[in-house]
Parts: sequence; C-alpha cells; structure tokens
Amino acid sequence: MSSSDLEAKKVLIVYAHQNPKSFNAAAKDIAVEVLTAQGCTVEVSDLYAMKFKASATAEDIVGELKDADNFSYADETKRAWEAGNLCPEITEEQRKLTEADLVIFQFPMYWFTVPAILKGWIDRVLTLGYAFSYEKRYSKGVFKNKKAMLSFTTGSQESMFSDNGINGDMNVTLWPLQNGILHYCGFQVLAPQIFWAPSYVSPEMRNTMLEDFRIRIYGALKEEPLAFTPLDYFDQEKGFRLKPEFSEEQAAKEYGLAVGIHLGKKLPPYNQMKG
Repeated sequence: MSSSDLEAKKVLIVYAHQNPKSFNAAAKDIAVEVLTAQGCTVEVSDLYAMKFKASATAEDIVGELKDADNFSYADETKRAWEAGNLCPEITEEQRKLTEADLVIFQFPMYWFTVPAILKGWIDRVLTLGYAFSYEKRYSKGVFKNKKAMLSFTTGSQESMFSDNGINGDMNVTLWPLQNGILHYCGFQVLAPQIFWAPSYVSPEMRNTMLEDFRIRIYGALKEEPLAFTPLDYFDQEKGFRLKPEFSEEQAAKEYGLAVGIHLGKKLPPYNQMKG
C-alpha cells in the first residue's frame, strides 16, 4: 500500500495504560510509527498522562444547568454540546474524534472490559446529540463513515476465552463493547486486535505479537469491517424486534444472526472477532 492510498487520513489512538514501557505502549508506538510513515496524521490521547477525569458529572458542563435539581447527564450534556458549553477536556476529544477516519482503542482488558479511565472517555466524549441520537444509531449512526478498532491485551490465555473455556467465549465478551458502544454510534468496527496474555509468554513471543500487529496495522484502513444487522431489519413499532421476513430467512440456518441476536440458535462462531 502506498502512502497515497492513505493521503489525508487521520487516526486517533485512545490509549489507556499507566506505564510508558508496557506492552500496550509498544503496540501504540508501532501504530503511530506505521500509520505516520504511510502519510496519516496520528493523534494520541494518552488518558493517564492527561489525567483524564473518568467520572461523568455536572462539572462537564460550563455555565448554568437547565435543571440542577433533577440532573440528567445525557440531557444536560446534549444542551451543552449544542450551545458549545461542554468543558474544554471533552470539547478537545470530540474535536479529535470528529476529524478521525480511524479510531484505535489501545488498552489492557480489566475485568472483561475497558479500564475505568477509558470507560470515562466513552461516557464523557460520546455524548447524546454529538455521538448518537434516537434517529442516528447503529447502521444509521453518526460515525458511519469512520472505522474503529479495539486493540488490547488480556491476562488470560486464549483457551480460557473459548466456547468451552472458563472465561467464556470472547465473542460474547466483545459484544457489549463492539455492538453496544462502537456500532451503536455507527462506527464500522474492524476485527479486534487481541494480544493473548503477553505477560505470560517469552520475550520472543511478545516480539512476534508486535511484529504481527505491525503487519496488520499497515493495511488496517483497507480492512473490511465486522458485519452487524442493519437497523432497517428491525420493526420500530414492535420494540425493534426483527421483522418477520428476516426471521423467516434465518429459520433454516444453523446459526443466529449475531452473538447478541442469535434467535435461540447456536451462536455464530467468530462473529465479533473476524471480518
């Protein structure tokens, strides 16, 4: 891939690790190096270095609240976003996100999800109105022209996150993050980059993991995203249930549509892990 293929592309890396010498830091640095070498403009939000506030509070709104006695974070931040009254910390992150063609979230998996500081970024930056609305979500979402990817380390080996492993199927673990956050906001979700238990393998294996990531990130912007069921397949008047004609199409199939929309069938293998 030539640099001209990625001309003017912008990438945001939202990075959440305390240690600049960590494996996660090395992965982040590789992404910056490779994408920059291809002509991309790369910005990094180093959340711990920024001392990014994790909690979503009324402090995120500059000026008076509309209803301080019955505070609603979603409603108040929507009004503040419309009026340009969100705090500078959020406004700057929204600026980065608005400009990005690709967003990479780099983090260690904590308790089967993202670290608190990264969850705070999600809670505070992806505000109602700016990142989603009732009309603009899922396949009709605000960020439907952007790509996003989770890149993370685990503390457990791959076998433990299998369909017969003690942690359960990683596809199930990823559904709330990839469908409930990224796809909900409209992102085209790329297959996750999972570094399985790097703390428990040899230095040579860690280097191999990072070199494999280097190769992958080189072509990331050309990857096909994971498949999600379009919003139009669901009947709004019936509680956004799958329309009968699409249910009928699935009747004879062995697997359901998705990990979270499985129709009582077997969960589709690798639904959240391979494009």
